[in-house]
Amino acid sequence: MKALKYILFLLIILFIGASIYVAVQPNSFEVTRTKTINAPASVVYENVIDFKNWEAWSSWVEAKPETKITLAEQTRGIDGSYSWEDEDGVGRMKTVDTKLNEIIVQEMQFGEFPKSDVKWQLNPIEKGKTEVTWTISGKDLPFQVKAFSAFMGGMEKQIAPHFERGLEKLDSVLVADMKAYNITIEGITQHSGGFYLYNTTSCKMEDLQSKMQEMMPKIGGYALANNITMAGKPFVIYHKWDTDNNTVMFSYCIPTTSRILTNDPEVLTGQLDPFKAVKVVLKGGYENLEETWEKAMAYIQAEELVQPTTGIALESYAVDENTSPNPAHWITEIYLEVE
Repeated sequence: MKALKYILFLLIILFIGASIYVAVQPNSFEVTRTKTINAPASVVYENVIDFKNWEAWSSWVEAKPETKITLAEQTRGIDGSYSWEDEDGVGRMKTVDTKLNEIIVQEMQFGEFPKSDVKWQLNPIEKGKTEVTWTISGKDLPFQVKAFSAFMGGMEKQIAPHFERGLEKLDSVLVADMKAYNITIEGITQHSGGFYLYNTTSCKMEDLQSKMQEMMPKIGGYALANNITMAGKPFVIYHKWDTDNNTVMFSYCIPTTSRILTNDPEVLTGQLDPFKAVKVVLKGGYENLEETWEKAMAYIQAEELVQPTTGIALESYAVDENTSPNPAHWITEIYLEVE
């Protein structure tokens, strides 16, 4: 009986000690992690701002695949939300504020616990890369929350590994998404032709994209400076592919509504007559253009079509990096003249 009293007394002392330990724990917390994501800030923003994308990179779902995700009627933007349920209880996340391509502020509540603030900060650091900082914080923590946190090793230990893994998975998801592409052979069509401004040059094949980037501001800038109405998206006319010398000659062009008499010797006016062509469309990054051209040529051969000796080979940029930062959304139309 005396031993039992000592045991009870010891338990009381341990309980009091544990209560004091919990009571003196901080009433607030903050956990933050930062990672460089290999995607433009706008691409990161477009993914994170919509909760329907979160399951693909959630480390909590990865750890507990049995987690039940319920998407709200609105998942994107301010007031967008979703909820989840697992063996530990029910949680809910809601977006409360945003700044386009820079900041997303959210509110998270788990069970009956107090709400926590979640913030995403997107900082472009170089072309195609973004420093992403993910932070969660809370204050006025009740005793039971501090007790749970204290005996589980603290909020840092519980949350930080999930943030690290989540950011790692987000990077992988976005990189894979930006590499997605599709090639569609639309077959025989009629190109309407028209007037255009252009500049012609030649370069090594591997320098083609960078050379085009140099030419774009000159032709486009001339049109804007002279209030010239553009009649469509930019395009390139290929004049000569010299595989032996690894060079290509091409013209960078902007369509216009009428013939323009220019006062710049490096900006010329051209006209395309309407022509019959095979049309092939690439939706995706420019690294897939070689395959697109190969499929176009294969189609011409399979259909036994004839290309004129000086036939037109044209590449039109219906959606490009100036329209969308995500290469998976770029649309390039190829027209090869046939008889």
